[in-house]
Order: sequence, then C-alpha cells, then structure tokens
Amino acid sequence: MFWYFRYIRCDSASCLLTVFLSLSPWLPQLQSHVLSLLSLSLTVKFVNCGQGGLVQFECSNPSDFHIEADGVVYALRPLTASTLRAVPLVIVARDETNQQQWQTQVRLTPPIGQSQQVPLSQGLQEIWFPSRQTDSSSVGQLKRMKRDWVIPPINVPENSRGEFPQDLVRIRSDNDKNRSLRYSVTGPGADQPPTGIFIIHPISGELSVMKPLDREHISNFHLRAHAVDLNGNQVESPIDIVINVIDMNDNRPEFIHQIWNGTIPEGSKPGTFVMTVTSVDKDDPKTANGMLRYKIVSQNPESPTSNMFTINNKTGGIITVAAGLDREKVPQYTLIIQATDMEGNPMYGLSNTATAVIKVTDINDNPPEFTAETFFGEVPENRVNVIVANLTVTDKDQPNTPAWNTVYKITGGDPTGRFSVPTDPTTNEGLVTVVKPIDYEISRTYVLTVVAVNEVSLARGIHSPRQSTATVSIRVIDVNESPNFEPNPKLIKLEEGMQPESALTTFTAQDPDRFMQQTIRYTRLSDPANWLRIDPNTGHITTIAVLDRESPYVKDNMYSATFLASDSGIPPASGTGTLQIFLLDINDNAPHVYPQETEMCEKPEPNGFNITALDGDLSPNAGPFAFELANRPSDVRRNWTITRLSGDFAQLSLKIGFLESGIYEIPIIITDSGNLPMSNTSYLRVKVCQCDHNGDCTDQQHIVAAGLGTGAIIAILLCIIILLILVLLFVVWMKRRDKERQAKQLLIDPEDDVRDNILKYDEEGGGEEDQDYDLSQLQQPDTIEPDAIKPVGIRRMDERPLHPEPQYPIRSAAPHPGDIGDFINEGLKAADNDPTAPPYDSLLVFDYEGSGSTAGSLSSLNSSSSGGDQDYDYLNDWGPRFRKLADMYGGSDD
Repeated sequence: MFWYFRYIRCDSASCLLTVFLSLSPWLPQLQSHVLSLLSLSLTVKFVNCGQGGLVQFECSNPSDFHIEADGVVYALRPLTASTLRAVPLVIVARDETNQQQWQTQVRLTPPIGQSQQVPLSQGLQEIWFPSRQTDSSSVGQLKRMKRDWVIPPINVPENSRGEFPQDLVRIRSDNDKNRSLRYSVTGPGADQPPTGIFIIHPISGELSVMKPLDREHISNFHLRAHAVDLNGNQVESPIDIVINVIDMNDNRPEFIHQIWNGTIPEGSKPGTFVMTVTSVDKDDPKTANGMLRYKIVSQNPESPTSNMFTINNKTGGIITVAAGLDREKVPQYTLIIQATDMEGNPMYGLSNTATAVIKVTDINDNPPEFTAETFFGEVPENRVNVIVANLTVTDKDQPNTPAWNTVYKITGGDPTGRFSVPTDPTTNEGLVTVVKPIDYEISRTYVLTVVAVNEVSLARGIHSPRQSTATVSIRVIDVNESPNFEPNPKLIKLEEGMQPESALTTFTAQDPDRFMQQTIRYTRLSDPANWLRIDPNTGHITTIAVLDRESPYVKDNMYSATFLASDSGIPPASGTGTLQIFLLDINDNAPHVYPQETEMCEKPEPNGFNITALDGDLSPNAGPFAFELANRPSDVRRNWTITRLSGDFAQLSLKIGFLESGIYEIPIIITDSGNLPMSNTSYLRVKVCQCDHNGDCTDQQHIVAAGLGTGAIIAILLCIIILLILVLLFVVWMKRRDKERQAKQLLIDPEDDVRDNILKYDEEGGGEEDQDYDLSQLQQPDTIEPDAIKPVGIRRMDERPLHPEPQYPIRSAAPHPGDIGDFINEGLKAADNDPTAPPYDSLLVFDYEGSGSTAGSLSSLNSSSSGGDQDYDYLNDWGPRFRKLADMYGGSDD
C-alpha cells in the first residue's frame, strides 16, 4: 500500500494543502491483517511555489515509519490493523532557510481482504480471460474463448447524459476463485492520453466510463486488460478490448463554400450540366446521421419559369430542366440549396443552406446590324490614311466579347483595293479608310458594299439578316495637282566643250488636272555650275557657258540640274524635274609634268629620276605621252637628257658628273595621244643640294633650297610687328608708372608740409635781392639729400647734428584757443631736452631777408625766462587768436 501527497507551499498565512491518497490494489493481504515492512509505501510530494528552498520531511511516528528526502514513507515494522486505525500519521515539511513548516494528517487503513465482500453490479456483461482449455460457459455469461479468440468490441454511445461512472462490462478470471486477484486496464483512455476516460475496479473487474464520449474526436479505443495476484505476478495473459463509440446525429451538414459560382451558355438545352455543390457532415457517413440529401429551396428570378434548374439529391449536381435561357433577358440566377442529413428526413434530420450563383454566358445569337442602309463620305484626291466615313452597328450580345466585336468586309465596289474598313476597338464602329491614292481624273465616285460579321460565327440556327449589309457612297474631291515631268530624271549625252547659246533639249511637264485650264511656267531650281537656261514657257534648255567635263561639279562624267514647273492654279502647285547630262570627253586639256618639283645631289648617284604626265582628259585623249626637252635655254640639252621608259613614264638624267647647288627649272615638252594631239611645255623644278653620305640633302641646304613662301614671310613679319608693339606698350606703361609714383610723393601729410607752417601775410623783405632763393627746398625738404647739395665735410656751425628726431608734441588740426599756451610750454620742454637742438640764443641763419625789418627776434621764444624784458601788449591788436599770447607774456609777473 502507498500514499501520494502533494503539498503546495505559499508565503501567505492561508496555505493550501492538497492530499491525494491512493490504495495499491495488488499488495498482498495478510490473514492476520498485519502489514509487512515492504508492503507499505507512502510518497509525499511538496510543491514550493517557485521558492527554491530546501525542505525536510518528518513524521509523527518515527518508531513505526521512516520518510526519505524524496518524500517516500516506509514502514519500519509489521503493523496490525488496530495500529493503523489508532493514531493518524502526521507529516511535517520544514523549510531549512526560514524555518517555516507545513503539516498534514494521513489516516491509514488496511487493504480489503478476502473476508470483505465487494458489491457487484447486476446485469453486466462479463468478459472472461481465456483459459488454456476450452470449457462451456454457464447460462447468462459469454462463452470462454481460446487464446486466438477475438473478443467482440464494446459499443458505447457518444454524448451520453447518464450518471458517471457508467459501467460497461465486467472482466473476470477463473483464477479468482481460489485467490485474490487485481484487475487493471492500460492503453489510450486509461493510463495513456487522454487519461481518465475509462477505469476498472481492481477487485470486481468492472470497467466503467467516466465522461461522455465524442465519436468525431475519437471513434474507438483499444485497451488491454491485466490480471495479477497480490504480489504483482501475472495470472492471466493480457486481453485486448475494443470500445467503439456509437455515432449520434449531433452535427449539421456544412457546405464547403457558402457561395457557389457557376456558368451556363444561353440557349442551353434541358439537361445541361451546370455545376456541383458539396456539403460534408462530421457524423458517421455509414449511418443515416451522415447521409445527406440536397434540394433547391428557391430560384431568383423565376423567369421564364420558376423551375429552370434541378439538383441531384445525392450528388449535388445542378442541371437545367427547362429551355429559354437568354442572357439578354436574365443574365444571372440565384439558387438557395439545402442539405439535410438523416437521408433528408425533415423531421429528424439537421439542415443547412448555401447559395448558388449561376451566370448565363453570352453566345453569338445576335448578329450585328447597321444603323443605316447607306453611309456617305468624301475625300480629296491623292490623300491616303484618311477616314472617309464611320459605319455604326448595333449588337445585343455582351460588349467587348468575340460575339459583340464586329469585323467589316468590303464585298464590292473596290476592285483595286483602295479602301479598307478597320474596327474601332472602343466604339465597335467601322472606319472606312483610304489606303491608296485616288485620282479624280480616273474616278469621281466610289460605291462600296460592306458586310458586318462578328469575330466568332453565329450560333447554330441563327442567320445574318439584311441589316448586316450596307452601302457606302464616297465622292472624290478634285484638287490642284502638281505638274509632272516625264521622264524624271531625263538623261541626255553631249560632248563637252559646247559653246554658249547652244540648244540642248526640251524638258516639259504635264498637268494631271485635265478638267482645269491651267498654264505651266518653268524656272531653274538648281544649276551648280550655272551652265543652263530654260525657257519659262516652252521648257527649251540652252547653254550659257561652255560645258566642261573636268569641272568639279561633274561627278563620273555626269552633271545634274533641277528645274521647277509651276501651274496657274489657286493655290499654285509645282513639281520638280532633274536633267542629267552625260558629258563625253574631248581632247581639250594639255598634259603637264608630274611631279612638278624634285631634288637631287650635286653628284647624283644614280644621276636620273623618273617623271610622268597628268592629263585631265580620258583615254584615248590622254596617254601614251611623248616627252622631249625644249631647245631653249641652250644649257638644258647640254646638261640634261630625257629617255622614254613607257607610254606614261620617262627618265630625266644629268649628262655631267657635277652640278652646282641651286634651283633649276627644266622645260619639258609633253604631247598627248588625242585625235588632235595637244602639246604643252611644262617646267620641272629641280633643287640641287649638297648631300650627306646617305645621299640626303643636309638641313641647311634644305632650308636654302626650299626658300620661304609668301605666307611664311607674312607670318614672320606679323610676329615681329606684334613683338614691337608689345615692347612699346611696356615702355609707355613704365613711364606712366614713374609719373604716378612722383605724383604720390607730393601727397604728403599736411602736418609735415612746410607750406602749412609758413603763412605769408605781407612783404617782409626789402628789394629784389630778397627774392633770390630756391623755394623748392621749402616745398619738399625731406626729398633733398644734404650730401648732394654741398660737399662732404662742409657744414654750417649752427646746423643740426645727425641724430634721431625727438618726439615733439603733435599739434591738433583745430586746437582750442585755450590750449595754445599748453602746446607752447610742452614744445619748450621738449626743445630743452633735445640734444640735437642748437644752444640757447644762438644765431639761426635761415636765409637773408633784408635789412630794416620791424619784426622782433624770435629767439626769445626758445626760453621761458627771457619774456619779461619785452612788451607784448601789441599782440592784443592782432585779433582774438593772439590775445592768449598777450595775456601769457604781457601780464604781470604773478
């Protein structure tokens, strides 16, 4: 026997404690009701609510019981039944960390012995473990089976509302007559998930179900029954028990889709299949609970009849049962479909509904019909890709489908294929278009026959009506067309050299407007060489210059000129024509030597070189050529000789062994092979130079021999002139810069300018001798170098020594009259302390000012102690500026 306890530890004052007690049904029962030491096993499980502390277990009767650290309690000695019932066993759980403890009480009872009777349920079906021999069973019991027998399954209805546990069968063994057995079951639903559905009484063997079953969840259970003695020894071989869950009608049919979509062509015959709807039922499909039946509950709209469709009640297939489907009248039907289980029994079956939407698809049962029998249009002649008329049709079929799209075909009135009728994809109109130019002079009107059909053929039994054919009348508008030159271009062949005013040909144009009385005038449009003239009325072409095949405007002996022909229409029209003149060659060009220049050494080796001739004419008016030297000058034939190598080449050789350096022009007479041969004296320029050991002219000799051309000489002169202009501009700029520098030296500070310190009030001198002095020394005293004026070593005795300038007080630009005295005193102090100043009362010679001056001496200003002997009262008469001086020097001593 064992017990299982579960403790739930909490920190709050109210601690929940749950105890589970289980009695082991297979522990041996002693006759004296004494439990052996190993027959008692008690397990305590403590749940610490995540605290994690170490818990120690203790029991209240340590002499009889012992508890391990894992919570297993063992009996330490044999116990009697009276001992078990006497005192309850107390289990204590103590937390070693905070010394908290929890406890529970366990009452122990001995197992049920053979002397105790277990009440049995009456009327239960019994299942016996098969024995090793076959015995007949008693009345009211199942027949014993051999080991290869199959126990019939046990049927249990689902969703039972009876009391639970509900007994199912009783499992028995014939070995329970002489000893106590314990029964158990294993498998899913017992000791395997889902657990707790089936239990078996360990002594009586009654198998019971503990809760309602759901067949849709688990349809059957496979259990295995066991029988052991009290020591746990297997008494019987395990037997398999199959428990089938009997289905009940507890599930409604469910459609796979709530809305079903189907299509059917219009005009379909009765019996045409549309679609199939499907519903499922979770109940057993082998029973009436899962057998479904379908029916159509309603149809919308009920046109042309209320029973346009029917449904197979078993398969759910929908078909048509009536004719008259017309998309143009009813484009869509909506059906309500009902599915019922119990084979469609409306009283006991469960039902569900879904919606079937059937769209009637279009077929080509309506041909296109023109809106008018005749369409009209007009087009100017010679115009292409112009829409002449729009053909409109009506079609009752579904727009933008092959049964609605119209194709237009011209069946008459256009044998040359000048028109086409494409379809406008948006409006479905036919666009009568001109694809080839139309000539008013050939045909003034066109009458076309056009047939309209659809992209797909009409449905069987439908024929095209008369309205599917229309007539298109097109009027051609006459326009002023351009005159046409014939042929264009016109080719003529002429010999070159035709003289001016020679008639060439007549180049005229034709006016295609036969029904218009118009005149044509001709003008020259393009004549690159300006050789031709055309008569404006007749188109007669004459020359105004000599035709030359060698002209640069002639390409491959062909000269082209373009002429313009204009009619007198309103507005006038014009056309162009090209005249091509193929010029035949004549011998009108004399040959000339080539190359025109060559060079050779003073002592040539070899002493000859090859020459040829160029002729602007073609063969036979060109080569072969005849070469000979001219008779003059006489030294030509004396120094040179010419030898013909072939029809086009000759060799010019030097007769003498040495020729002085220089440029020689050798006249050569060349004659071509024309019918009337032409000769020409051509000069060959030979440059004779000194050569190196390789036979090449030296650089100096090249330069001398080559000379300078006119362009090179002009370029050199321009460079020299530009260089001289730049030099002249630089000199002018330097002079101007010096003048600006001298002008800046005159702009000195007004405080340093002597002219600001000398105020001329009136003549202070005597006669003319006083005017003999140099004023420039007073204007710019700083610019005059003393050493440059007088010899070195000759100085005036009262001249200031060459020492650094002392720092004298600076006079303000506009001083206050009261500050003059302070300014003079500060100046005196600075002069007294100036080592470069002359001695007191010394003679300072500035310049001779003449005799008899009434002005007093200025030397008294150099000392403040010499003013008492003079009278300064006259300063008051000089104005307010001198009154301060009169007060300073003319007052009393105090």
